[in-house]
Amino acid sequence: MSISTQGSYLGNRVLRTEDHELITGSGDYTADLPHPDAFHVAFVRSPIAHGTLGAVDVAEARSLPGVEAVHTVDTLGLPPRPGLPGVVPDAMARPHLASGKVRFVGDIIAVVVARTAAQAQDAAEAVVPDIEPLPAVTGYEQPLADGAVLLFDELGSNVAAADGTGPVEGLFDDADHVVRATFDNQRIAGVPMEPNGCVAVPGGPGGGGTDGITLWLPTQTPHGAQAALAGDLGLEPEQVRVIAPRVGGGFGPKAFEYIEWSIVARAALLLGHPVRWTETRSENMLSMVHGRAQRQHVELGLTREGRIVGLRADVTADVGAYPMIGTILPSLTQLMAQGVYAIPRIEFSWRSVATTTTPVGAYRGAGRPEATQMLERVLDIAADELDLDPAELRRINFIPPESFPLTTLTGAPYDNGEYARTLDAAIEAAGYRELREQQRARRSAGDRTLLGIGVGCYVEVTAPLGLDGEWGSAQAHPDGTFTVMAGTSAHGQGHETAFAQVASAVLQVPMDRIRLVQSDTAQVPRGAGTLGSRSLQTGGSAIHSASGELVTRAREIAAHLLEASVDDIELTEQGLGVRGVADRVVTWARAAAAAEDGSGRPDGDGAPLREELDFSQGQSSFPFGSHIAVVEVDADTGRVTLLRHVAVDDCGKILNPMLVEGQQHGGIAQGISQALYESVAYDEDGNPTTGNLASYTIPSAADLCGFEASNTETPTHLNPLGAKGIGESGTIGSTPAVHNAVVDALSHLGVRHVDMPLTPQNVWRALSAAPAG
Repeated sequence: MSISTQGSYLGNRVLRTEDHELITGSGDYTADLPHPDAFHVAFVRSPIAHGTLGAVDVAEARSLPGVEAVHTVDTLGLPPRPGLPGVVPDAMARPHLASGKVRFVGDIIAVVVARTAAQAQDAAEAVVPDIEPLPAVTGYEQPLADGAVLLFDELGSNVAAADGTGPVEGLFDDADHVVRATFDNQRIAGVPMEPNGCVAVPGGPGGGGTDGITLWLPTQTPHGAQAALAGDLGLEPEQVRVIAPRVGGGFGPKAFEYIEWSIVARAALLLGHPVRWTETRSENMLSMVHGRAQRQHVELGLTREGRIVGLRADVTADVGAYPMIGTILPSLTQLMAQGVYAIPRIEFSWRSVATTTTPVGAYRGAGRPEATQMLERVLDIAADELDLDPAELRRINFIPPESFPLTTLTGAPYDNGEYARTLDAAIEAAGYRELREQQRARRSAGDRTLLGIGVGCYVEVTAPLGLDGEWGSAQAHPDGTFTVMAGTSAHGQGHETAFAQVASAVLQVPMDRIRLVQSDTAQVPRGAGTLGSRSLQTGGSAIHSASGELVTRAREIAAHLLEASVDDIELTEQGLGVRGVADRVVTWARAAAAAEDGSGRPDGDGAPLREELDFSQGQSSFPFGSHIAVVEVDADTGRVTLLRHVAVDDCGKILNPMLVEGQQHGGIAQGISQALYESVAYDEDGNPTTGNLASYTIPSAADLCGFEASNTETPTHLNPLGAKGIGESGTIGSTPAVHNAVVDALSHLGVRHVDMPLTPQNVWRALSAAPAG
């Protein structure tokens, strides 16, 4: 069914309908939920990165006031959680409570349940574990070295998984110049405004009776959490109800099913009493999954004119103490290794290694930013060595629009792309040529405030890893209102607005008559949640299609009531009427009532006027764009000041420019933050040295410039909305643009590369070591 935008909300800047509750603070987050009699949980976490775990003395803790239970691995009764079945070796499964070993600072040794949070914390501090320290295993080379200390002795290796394309013959036979570089895409933390937590209530509404449980979780994936909890607890999925209330930021780390939730749920079931856990910020920095963490060895072959002839990349990913979803993220880096460029030969290999650090999971972009960062940095180095303009080097290597649809050498089925169009728009918006002239003039004058201009072009995959479908439904009610449902789960993206816009356009009714139900496994039967920039193209398309089916069924009801042919029934803003007969109309309310009481069918059978379906677009979509960053670097201190950031992102058909712009701004901010500020660090003993927001730097709005965000539109054929994802695009395009801008500011002094984050200290050191420093 096609959508007419005439007279509809689609394509317009519609204000978000959910924001009043968010701005006024009237929405309930997990920690706000009113369960006044719930017991509280505190976890006893390892203070040592790696060690043999002996006896755990809990006697004193159990005797303290208010303590209801103290559990170790011997009494909790939960099996180990597999990391990633079929990928990660079974021996790397994570025990819910440490058994035999601790493998990172933060590994859970015991759990305390008490009547108050303070009593639980006091008792946790009284638990005494016997840990015999072992050498830590950190970084990228140490886990792979001969004779390396093993996290899992029975495996004989710290490698969790490895793959690649295999060797490619003649990779650089046609190359006049080969660029070689090593890049670190540093480990970073999600730092959502709301840390982790949960409330677990045995039984409860929709929880499957006395044998079930209801959990409120700050999760991006309620159904994924339901499946993991059911598996851990030995329950059927229908016995576990998961509700995601308002969620204060996700960014990927909240798409993971945390073992803490299963521990709290198990404790609640054993006690037959509600139990809650609210994470502190410092605990969040230890226990919520981190992101990125790749070292990339790259070689790029080019002709003298700048044509790319081959790419070789070898990637090692640090996936932390218990490998899980982070293990396969290098496969997404491989998938997107061709980027926006016509590269005739690609050789790619990767491995994921376990280290004595916090586990690594998805973080905004999840494997795709790493590919773009790798390509865009090595291209800038090539431009410098070949004395070519970075923008022109990209332009001559772009995949042309007429090549699509195209499956890349690494297997990405690109739907479409007009890459030069976004770069041209960014160049014009930035005044790129004038900036280059200004840069030349300032260099000639010996200005100590160095000007840098950076370009970043990208293509990314949205709805990846088989997440290209979603469940959705639409229902009309006798009071004239509508309910739509989707298996996605919003945590700030604006789904309530966007999905109402989609349904409104199909049903031809005002948005304020449409209610979205989401994030509750007792009401929404299935769904993949919100991750991978998939929601509008899958959940929105499911609601669009279900709404279309609802119109079809309503036309049949109206035809019966009006004694007319279905072919003569048309949908208007007034309802369902006979074409050309103005006074013969069945309202949606009447159609819904007739469906329920049976008067709308010849056989008299009644049923709600409701349609549900599973939508699938059959593959991922591939949005793209170009970013240009402008920076100044103080040559005496290394301080970087971001002057401008220009972004032109193409996410297919835009349904609400305001929502798209919001996603662009949020993504750009996080990408810039990785380039300039953020880094999770460990010392040689595996102790985190960035365990709170005093030592882990994130910017405020005052630290960033205004963003000049715009769009081109290249609709995809994969779904009826023509939409692609936008949630991660800003993060993917901004980081290399800013990184390239900073190095560009230093390049005339002989600086070839500076690893992120580009802090004043790191930049100053690079300047001091430069040939012209």
